[in-house]
Amino acid sequence: MLARHLVRRLAQSAVVVLGVVVVSFLVARAVPGDAAVSATGARASAAELAAARERLGLDQPLPVQLFRYLGDLVRGDLGTSLHTRQPVASDLGSALPASLELVGAAMLLAVLLGIPLGVLAARFRGGRAGGVDVSVRVGSVLAVSAPVFLLALVLQLVFATRLGWFPTAGEYDRSLDTTNPLSVWTDITVVDALITGNGAMLGSVLHHLALPALALAAYPTGVIAQMTRAALLEEAAQDHARMERALGFGRLAVLVRFSLRAASAPVLQLVALVFAYALVNSFLVESIFNWPGLGSYTATAISSVDTPAIAGVTLTVALVYVVLNLAVDLAQTALDPRVRLT
Repeated sequence: MLARHLVRRLAQSAVVVLGVVVVSFLVARAVPGDAAVSATGARASAAELAAARERLGLDQPLPVQLFRYLGDLVRGDLGTSLHTRQPVASDLGSALPASLELVGAAMLLAVLLGIPLGVLAARFRGGRAGGVDVSVRVGSVLAVSAPVFLLALVLQLVFATRLGWFPTAGEYDRSLDTTNPLSVWTDITVVDALITGNGAMLGSVLHHLALPALALAAYPTGVIAQMTRAALLEEAAQDHARMERALGFGRLAVLVRFSLRAASAPVLQLVALVFAYALVNSFLVESIFNWPGLGSYTATAISSVDTPAIAGVTLTVALVYVVLNLAVDLAQTALDPRVRLT
């Protein structure tokens, strides 16, 4: 049964990926501007522009361009960036690890804060301690409502510029490249620093990572706290929860020991959704903190009408979303017997 479910989900994911490929191709072609002008320069002659369109395949009908694009993807070729003149896959390989580092840190903060806050809100709902629930709900609404770029700017202004507690920009202190260079294993700086035991680099990365990760974690934290609270309250109303309370377990024990696992399915699914949302939101945070990830690469690609790079970024973000949803679906199947039965 589990193998059949896995095959079905893989087939569904493949269909979604194919749809994403088509949409990313159309999005790249819909960007205002002429890719041929970006490839040759604004002063190119008509003959040079025509040659560039022929080289890029822009003189072909759109369906022909799409099939050519699909054929290149099958061979692992995302095209060549019109701006950097490098393979898009190589550019993405350099930019994506830094974005995953930032988003991963933000999601770790969101999970570590959001789930306990949701448990506290469910535990103290109503009664004399209902203020805890109200505080968590109000804080969640504020976290979800605050624009990520505004929060990032406020954190940078207060804690970096005014107080000087944190650096204003960058991934780490670049002087360490000379004094204490990092051995590259995964291209994710904080992971490589942990693997190699490079304490100076690890401290510098965490110091630079704190503010952008905190800004990016606000929205996921609020959403996860709200979903955890709602799922736990729903589970607490079930017959098994009433039986557990009748057996003498306290309300907090029932929520944490028995209801939390059953409530994990919607929370896990939400984590996958907000991870993809955070990855897109990270573009704004990266621009504010000058973080060397997909944000600056995407902004440059859009401003220079770099259609292969735009399509590559769109496809990469969508693939991350599809893979995360598949992983969460399998985790739900393993954790919740009701999912396996259905």
